[in-house]
Amino acid sequence: MRNSLLNLAEDYDFPLLNMFWTMMLCFLWVLWFMLLFRVIGDIFRDDDMNGWGKAGWTIFVIVLPYLGVLIYLVARGRGMGEREIRRAHRQEQAFRSYVRDSAGTTNDAEALSRLAELKNRGDITAVEYEQAKAKVLNS
Repeated sequence: MRNSLLNLAEDYDFPLLNMFWTMMLCFLWVLWFMLLFRVIGDIFRDDDMNGWGKAGWTIFVIVLPYLGVLIYLVARGRGMGEREIRRAHRQEQAFRSYVRDSAGTTNDAEALSRLAELKNRGDITAVEYEQAKAKVLNS
């Protein structure tokens, strides 16, 4: 049993350069799939492209993946970044709107009445009241 394990280790030659090459190929394979999924995601997220365009690009990228992705990046690569920025901006605006709605922001009259109530109860000083009032009126 011991001799068979030693023979197996001797028969299997895997020098450091081959290990590096294998790691490089694995890295490039993962990178390729990330790029492929990013391109396909961009195809389906693009609101300016019609259905036939999306179908054509998808078929092109699937049938000839390396050439299809390369041509897509050359033809529409600049727009990918712009579309991603617009999408991130829309998501941020939606998030801010959700937070604003969830926080229960009120109009200026209600905010001023709450401030006056806090001042009358003695929770805030007259100076703090004036600062908060100026902030509400300026916003």
